[in-house]
Amino acid sequence: MQDDMQTVTLGATDLKVTPLAYGTWQFGGDWGPVDEGAAREAIGCARSMGINFFDTAQAYGFGRSERLLGAALAHDLRSARDSVVIATKGGLRMDGDRLVRDAGPAWLRKGVEASLEALGTDHIDLYQVHWPDPGTPIPDTAAALAELVREGMIRHVGVSNYSPAQITEFASVLPVATVQPPYHLFRRDIEADLLPYAVAHRIGVLAYGPLAHGLLGGALTEGTRFDSGDWRADHPAFTGPGFARNLDVVAALRAFAANRGVSVATLAVAWVLAHPAVQVAIVGARTPAHLTQNLGALDLTLTRCDLAEIDRIMTAAVPVGGPTPEGMA
Repeated sequence: MQDDMQTVTLGATDLKVTPLAYGTWQFGGDWGPVDEGAAREAIGCARSMGINFFDTAQAYGFGRSERLLGAALAHDLRSARDSVVIATKGGLRMDGDRLVRDAGPAWLRKGVEASLEALGTDHIDLYQVHWPDPGTPIPDTAAALAELVREGMIRHVGVSNYSPAQITEFASVLPVATVQPPYHLFRRDIEADLLPYAVAHRIGVLAYGPLAHGLLGGALTEGTRFDSGDWRADHPAFTGPGFARNLDVVAALRAFAANRGVSVATLAVAWVLAHPAVQVAIVGARTPAHLTQNLGALDLTLTRCDLAEIDRIMTAAVPVGGPTPEGMA
């Protein structure tokens, strides 16, 4: 394993993490079929390249992704636990065939216990509420997680997909260590409020979807068809004229990146990390080649002129959102 990769201190915590976190959403089944052997190899590759930060969630296959991650990192989790930082998320459950939000105390406790068992570890470094739950008062969610911190099951608590107002309400009971929002070139709304808020309150920012869920990976074309189990198959951002228009934008970005000797994926991740409020970009590469492209972002410095030219290219883009629990099977 490489041991010279730079690290950052996450928010106001004592967690020192690599600026790239390896995300495991793709191993839960929401992106189509999963080759578990290849998944374990991909996770091991990320570790061997020096990444020490891994992000998963209970809802990524309800244990499937967490079990794969735990199996792939079993040696470190047993013999060098402090060498890896494990982040997972809870607060979603299945109700029949519907995915629903439940950040109530009882389900959160069950979720933490299930995640610990699936991961094969005795504590979770960062536990995040996956989505705000309108059916549970936010102070009740925060109090439940504060109790789990006191019991030693989790070390730090974060939130995902929360607004500044929701974080403020949460923090009235328990300080929020991190926030995990979607952020990429086609989705920049958090620049107006959430990112300044995070800086002001020393909250670590973990940006997910830096490749716009594959759009900025460089491999999609107008002829791309997604597997029936892939959430993108019916999503408007990946079908129709908006998709075609954004592929033209990606082509312009690819040309810009090529002039700097990098791939469009490397450029996209570097752009996310260039924002001073963002400490970590979560990437979910399935192959060593893709992971190498992502790691290249750490060596790419974007100048003011570069950022201005990227902004100019993006004026032709159609905004790209992502799925919500209610839109998932």
